[in-house]
Amino acid sequence: MRILTVLGARPQFVKSFPVSAALDAAHEETLVHTGQHYDEKLSEVFFDELGLDSPTYDLGVGSAPHAIQTADIMRELDPIVAGESPDALLLYGDTNSTLAGALVGAKRAVDVLHVEAGLRSGNQSMPEEHNRVVTDHVSDVLFAPSADAERNLEREGLGDRAHRPGDVMYDAIRWATDVARSNSTIIESLDLTDTEYVLATVHRPRNTDDETRLAAILDAFERLDRTVVLPAHPRTVDRLEEYKLRERAADAVMLVDPVSYLDFVRLLDGAERVATDSGGVQKEAFFLEKPCVTLREETEWVETVEAGWNVLAGADPDEIHWGLTDFETPTTRPEPYGTGDAATRIAEVLADA
Repeated sequence: MRILTVLGARPQFVKSFPVSAALDAAHEETLVHTGQHYDEKLSEVFFDELGLDSPTYDLGVGSAPHAIQTADIMRELDPIVAGESPDALLLYGDTNSTLAGALVGAKRAVDVLHVEAGLRSGNQSMPEEHNRVVTDHVSDVLFAPSADAERNLEREGLGDRAHRPGDVMYDAIRWATDVARSNSTIIESLDLTDTEYVLATVHRPRNTDDETRLAAILDAFERLDRTVVLPAHPRTVDRLEEYKLRERAADAVMLVDPVSYLDFVRLLDGAERVATDSGGVQKEAFFLEKPCVTLREETEWVETVEAGWNVLAGADPDEIHWGLTDFETPTTRPEPYGTGDAATRIAEVLADA
């Protein structure tokens, strides 16, 4: 099978590498990088670290408002699909790159394969929620990471297209944790000690583009008696400067530049707790058995909350502080996302297609 894989943002790079490895023996894969994330530290370095082939195509679309960015990707991707004539488009997650790829594939009558299908946060104000729903409804094969995601697809009349292989990020984190422990020196370079710091990520517009919410999150971090390490997304840095919160942030947290994937995994592995508004980091914390405080009022990864390893705190300083100090997790962790062999199971489905 000739597969055209469309990637555009850091989490998609992470999800793709175990699948690409599993597909390598029996399928011909071509990578397209849309350039949705164009900072080297957030994109190109991941290809090097994860052993992915460099993309055959780099669309270089860069940042833009959602509609424009989606349209730009579609305009650049459509002639590539026409020229390559793949049997299928392989898409990951819920970004504008995902939506654009799904629409191009549907218009070109190419089979669309969606990894991480069926996720629903219920928050219609999130662009990602619209991307998920539309992508699922125009896709031909849906790979759900969990039973809840599969049930969502069944409720929407998509059950006959669905498979539940598990979550490919579990495959990725199992490999990356061992490699990061052996190769990353980020803990030493930042003069940190394992289990004695909190790892935080804040990048969603809901938090970064709202001065009150961003200040409230900083307030919670200021009240902690341990170091908070915050690899700062460029958007976050821009907003801190715009709101004149940069100096306060520097006092409240250890602001560091964006780090590579393996360095981030090592920071996550060494953290005592995690605070994040990222969907992927919620899961990675769950896989590594780290208590997680989600800086949102809802999550598409409901299993992490139901299992008692994740608490939804929004931007409430008291809730965030409680989650990073007194929130207690169970002594065991279930496996709602499979056992770390999702990529192999995806390859098996495609082998039978």
